[in-house]
Parts: sequence; C-alpha cells; structure tokens
Amino acid sequence: MTMGSLRARLLAWLLGGISIVGLTGGLVVYHNTLRQYDRFFDYHLKEMALVLRDQPVEYLWPLSIPSRAAAYGFVVQVWTIDGQRIYLSPAHAVLPNFTTIGFSTVKTSEGRWRAYAVESPTRVIQVAQLMSVRRHQAIQLAIRTLLPFALAVPVLVFLVWFAVGHALQPLQRLASSVKARRVGALEPLSSERLPEEVQPLVSALNGLLARLTAALDRERAFMADAAHELRTPLAALHLQLGALERAATDGERAEAMSKLSEGVQRSIRLVEQMLSLARQEPRAEPAHIRIALDELARDVVAELVPLADARGIDLGISEALPAFVQGDREALATLIRNLVDNAVRYTPSGGRVDVSVERSAATPTQVLLRVTDNGPGIAPEERSRVFDRFYRRPGTAAPGSGLGLAIVKAIADSHGARIELGEGGGGRGLSVSVAFASDG
Repeated sequence: MTMGSLRARLLAWLLGGISIVGLTGGLVVYHNTLRQYDRFFDYHLKEMALVLRDQPVEYLWPLSIPSRAAAYGFVVQVWTIDGQRIYLSPAHAVLPNFTTIGFSTVKTSEGRWRAYAVESPTRVIQVAQLMSVRRHQAIQLAIRTLLPFALAVPVLVFLVWFAVGHALQPLQRLASSVKARRVGALEPLSSERLPEEVQPLVSALNGLLARLTAALDRERAFMADAAHELRTPLAALHLQLGALERAATDGERAEAMSKLSEGVQRSIRLVEQMLSLARQEPRAEPAHIRIALDELARDVVAELVPLADARGIDLGISEALPAFVQGDREALATLIRNLVDNAVRYTPSGGRVDVSVERSAATPTQVLLRVTDNGPGIAPEERSRVFDRFYRRPGTAAPGSGLGLAIVKAIADSHGARIELGEGGGGRGLSVSVAFASDG
C-alpha cells in the first residue's frame, strides 16, 4: 500500500491543523466578541437612562438623546411615578411596557427587546433596544474584528506551502543523486548540506552500499578462484579421457576408467562445495528456528559413520547435552558435516574423531559444538589461513578443494557464532570449537 506524496501529506496535516485551530479560534473570538458587545450595549442602555434621568423633562418635550445612542437604535419612554406615560419615541409605536427597574428582556410584536429602567423622584425612564438590531450591530463588529485574520489565511497557506517545499529540497537532491548514479557506482553518498533528520537514511544507504560492495567483491573473487580451481580438474578429466581412448588392453581401460571416475567424483565434490559456499556467503540473518543442536549433531554423525568406517576411523559422540540454538537447520547441518568430514579425511587410519555438544564453562549462555581428532593437526601460524577459500596446506596428501572450512566460517558468521582452533586430545590433532548463543 503506497504512502502517497510526503509533500501532500505534510501540507494536508499542516493546513488541516491550521484550519482546525483557525476555525476554533475564530469561533471563540466571534462568540467572545458578541458577548463583549452585549455588555457594551447594556452599558450604553444604562448610561443613556442615567443621562436622561438628570435632564429636566416636561410633557411631550423632545429628549436630548446622545447621537451615538441614537445610532444604535435605542428608543425611550418615560412614565410618571403613578404610571402615566409622558414620553414615547416617535419612531416606534410598539415598545415594551414598563417592567422592572434595571435590566430586563421582553417580547413585543416587533420582537425581543432589551430594556433598562431607572427611577427618579418624579418619573421613571426606560431605554430599550431591539435584540435583532443589537445582534446585527454585534455581528458586523465581530466580522470586522475577524477580517484581518481572514486576510492573513492565504498568506499563511502560501508560507506553509513554501516552507514544506523548501524543507523537502534535500530529499529531492538526494533522490536525484541516487537516480543519476550508474548501475555499478557504489561509492558512499555525500551527507553534506543534509538536515539531521536525513542523516540516518544516508548512513543506512551508505551501509547498504558498503555491504553490496563487499558482496560484489566476494563474488568477483569467488568467480576468479572458481575459474582457476575448475581449470585443473577439467584439464585432468580431458587427459584421462585421452588415456581411456588410447588404452589398448582391458587392464589399461579399467585403470583409465577408475582414474576418470575418481576425477569426476572430485569434480562433483568441488562443484558441490562451491555451490554450498555461494549459497552461504550472501545470506543475511539465518532463519529464526529453534533447533536442538545435540540431536542435529547425532543425525550428521550417523550419516558419516559409513565414511569413517571405510577409512578405519573411530567416529562417535563423546558428549551431547541438550542444547538449543536459533538458526537454519540445513546450514547448521552443513557446518557439522564439513567439520566432521574434514576431520575424517585428514585423520590417518586407526585414528579417532569425537563430536560433542556442551555448555561453555566460561560463558554459560553459550553452547559449544566441538569436533576433535588425533590427526596431524594445524600449526598455530597457519590457523588463520585455513578459512580462506581454496587454501590447502603445503604437503597435504588428502584429496580436497580447500573449501570445507571456508563454508564453515561463512555459516558461523551468518549465525553470529565464533570459531576457535586448538590442539586435540593429548597434544595431538586438531580441535575445532564453534560457540553459539544458547536458546534455552
């Protein structure tokens, strides 16, 4: 599901928020303004009534009404103390009857009136105003109050649009830079002139580019090594085919066929190991599956017992405590198989190979897989090189391609495991320990 345009989302959220806040604030200001003008008009009702109270009034004399009060539609009527009306604003035939002293709101045929009455020693003066006139005046004043805010809205919208576009320019430059790159250009992206919020993205992309560069370098090195290593067995197969063609007797043909079969088997094993290494090296995180490492070790050892018996090697499980790890079952089986297969191949006839699964004494949260043999071992100065692809120690007589431990190292790295090489039992042979994080 697409997330849509970041610019559109930012504009929608910002303008939507501004609109909500603006409308809410406008309504609050509008209602506050109406309430303020209600009090303002009430004040003028009272003010005018008090002014008229202090004027000398005779029957039917025109009252001196302030011009400001007249502009707001105030009307006046005057009664004597005994209730006889002696004055009525000529513009209004229908006015509210006298109600009470002070403020009151009454209804007439013209609508609702707001009135204020004040009493003097000789008369009662009432000043009234139609509520519709008051409301109309108040709304006009409130609109004039809000007009500057309404005029500022387009300016604010433009500023938000401009600010969002300006803030997103670094992302656009970064996208253009990535888009303009060639397929093989894996140099790190520049982080200059980029805001702090974009720096993690650039760092993540540069990390990915670095991993891709390393993976491509490994693939190129692997292809070069593979081409070099395959050239020799293929040339040997070609020579063995020629020898088979030149064989004159049944014995010579049988010997040539045997050598050819051995060469094909070595080539098959080499290709299988190369494919296994190619599958393991590019892998990211292993599958998160809980695996019983002790049971897996038993299964692999049982699978390789016939090979050990054929070479006169005593292969078995010396210790297998229940232990669980997280990982890829097939990959871990390949790791154990390669370790045991290497030990069996390099241990002379009559030797011993022991496999154990145990808890680490130094770190109880770790599980150790250990394969120990009493073969020729590996000199300490060579132990760092045996994990290189296609590396074979000088003077090695056992057949192989130099890929077994490289595959083990690749699988261990993908599982976050640590490999250590040491001496076997009794100071002879080799001990390979792989430390995994325990899963219970």
